[in-house]
Amino acid sequence: MSLYQIRMEGWKALTERLGPAGAMRFMMQYDPGHGDYTKERHQLFAALTIERLIQSVEQTKPDAAPSEPEGRL
Repeated sequence: MSLYQIRMEGWKALTERLGPAGAMRFMMQYDPGHGDYTKERHQLFAALTIERLIQSVEQTKPDAAPSEPEGRL
């Protein structure tokens, strides 16, 4: 299937499910962005270590009782 055909099938699915106005509202939310994230992420996260990442994730977790690892009873 060509990119054009995919785009047309997508539009058809959107308009069938959301109606023409809803499909347009959906499409207006789409922003392809700009720049090159592949290059930018190396600069953004250059100083990030796995330890700091884990620490950050742990800090954002809600307080909960520790649970058994999956597969153990």
